[in-house]
Amino acid sequence: MHSTRRSGAMSVGLRSCAAALALLAAGPVLAQQAPMSAPNPAPMPAPMQAPAAMPAPAAMPAPMPMASGPVDRAKILTAPGVFGVFATFKVRPDYYRLASAERKGAAAEVVAVVDKHKDKVIVDAYLTRGLGASADYFLRVHAYDLAAAQRFMTDFKATRFGTFSDVSENLIGITKALNYITKQKSEALNTGLFAATYTDKAPRYAVMVPVKKSAEWWNIPEEQRLKEMESHTAPTLQYLVNVKRKLYHSTGIADTDFITYFEVEDVGAFNNLMIALAQVPENKYHTRWGSPTLVGTIQSVDDVVKTLSTAN
Repeated sequence: MHSTRRSGAMSVGLRSCAAALALLAAGPVLAQQAPMSAPNPAPMPAPMQAPAAMPAPAAMPAPMPMASGPVDRAKILTAPGVFGVFATFKVRPDYYRLASAERKGAAAEVVAVVDKHKDKVIVDAYLTRGLGASADYFLRVHAYDLAAAQRFMTDFKATRFGTFSDVSENLIGITKALNYITKQKSEALNTGLFAATYTDKAPRYAVMVPVKKSAEWWNIPEEQRLKEMESHTAPTLQYLVNVKRKLYHSTGIADTDFITYFEVEDVGAFNNLMIALAQVPENKYHTRWGSPTLVGTIQSVDDVVKTLSTAN
């Protein structure tokens, strides 16, 4: 579950993404509520006794970083609570009826939009034409604020290239900390996840696979889900040297439960990883695995637009 631009991005992706695939079927852990303490015996009557102190309010979530320049790519790709928007596009045939000069200017227009929003979002692009029928390219947009990602997508669609690009899939996810394979719950597997290092060549390919779980999965006890995730994680450890991965939680905000994202150079190793995952007992709880599965080459936004503007 590469250009210089991606190497830095995914250096952190191994740890977060390796841990993330172990969560392919993980759901958010329900908050455990501490039992209420028994009230103290009523004090003897005393004149104007001060009321008991109110409990301290729960800690507020960390504020979003103040915009003071481009978003820090390394930080946003490792932080929890970050939104990821995946949008796949098919270029309409009438785009190629535009004059060649007009299509040549499309890339500069899109790059200008990316630059306009660089203090709020980071944008990654992938060329899928020739590797699948459902899309010609897809974008992955990260933002601390979902509305910021929406503003970028709105501006992108208003460009000439965006106007002629029909959306074929749009998924939203959010990054979270580990739910199951934590140091406290599964120490040995957690150590294995964080000890591995990606050693292959810089990845040239990205794969996006949506995953949805059955109602049965969400209703089994947490202890059983932990056992299922341990059996899921164990066979994946050997592939951490070949596969970079990242997980997004999507229940309630997209028509899937998870978005799994991978970067690879050795596509054969990735295929073997997916076969291993298909054979674990936890796989029986999947109601969606792919549909679509997207495979693309990792490229700059500029290169993707230029390639699709000159091709026909």
